[in-house]
Amino acid sequence: MQAWQVHENGEPSEVMRLEDVETPTPGGGQVLLKVRAANINFPDALLCRGQYQVRPPLPFTPGVEICGETEDGRRVLANPALPYGGFAEYAVADAAAVLPAPEALDDAEAAALHIGYQTGWFGLHRRAGLEAGETLLVHAAAGGVGSAAVQLGKAAGATVIGVVGGAEKAAVARELGCDVVIDRRGEDVIAAVKQATGGRGADVVYDPVGGEAYAQSTKVVAFEGRIVVVGFASGTIPSPGLNHALVKNYSILGLHWGLYNTKNPKLIQHCHEQLTELAARGAIKPLVSERVPLGGAAAAVQRVADGVTTGRVAVILGLTQGGAA
Repeated sequence: MQAWQVHENGEPSEVMRLEDVETPTPGGGQVLLKVRAANINFPDALLCRGQYQVRPPLPFTPGVEICGETEDGRRVLANPALPYGGFAEYAVADAAAVLPAPEALDDAEAAALHIGYQTGWFGLHRRAGLEAGETLLVHAAAGGVGSAAVQLGKAAGATVIGVVGGAEKAAVARELGCDVVIDRRGEDVIAAVKQATGGRGADVVYDPVGGEAYAQSTKVVAFEGRIVVVGFASGTIPSPGLNHALVKNYSILGLHWGLYNTKNPKLIQHCHEQLTELAARGAIKPLVSERVPLGGAAAAVQRVADGVTTGRVAVILGLTQGGAA
């Protein structure tokens, strides 16, 4: 089969190589899946760089979420078991963690419903307890993780403020349903949030960025607000001032979605059922901005790493360079 292989750590465009390799053999409790679509995530770039919390042995195939097909023809969602990731014609996954693909979504959309939306659902509902009528602030609102949080926030009845970088991303955030969009490149984020909330601030802040975005969050979080720390796409991990959290009465909540797979996998299934229902009634629909063939995966992972994409980028198996399946 064809698969992208990483033999040494570095930038995705430099270290990912498309090669002919043996089709993997699943181990105990695993299944072999024919990949239909693989969604690109920021962790794929971190895996290439050797900076992710999981470091598979070299060489490995990146691609941490797919829509695949079982040997008996079922369309499913899965997180491939590295080193046999999703940027390949076949991947291996743990059988117990395979989920049915929502019928309301195509392959690319289904692949994009998994990690980002589950992260959003756990972060907003299980960790932050977002309630209808509250204000949700989403950093990087036009990105893959942020766009999911925007849609989930709107579905929960929240007023959503999206922070983005640039006019193109601002337009995407508005299309996603943000009630207020703040372009951090031309606006003072802190002043704009305070103006939009009448000085009260945001009840819940969803932060996949870290760095300066986190510093802004502490200045605009409301009384008894909750900051959900999802990731550090900026590359800077902030050091929170706990005295500040004390005097302003807000909570700092960490969200590592992968832990639920080992600590409480039943919650993963429950979350998937909730997301499937929301997708079926059109309340959420992953924004897939690009669909690329397998041969375009390395360049696409690099674009995601560079922060120049909106929504999700999906690798579609069977898609030609000309765009026809």
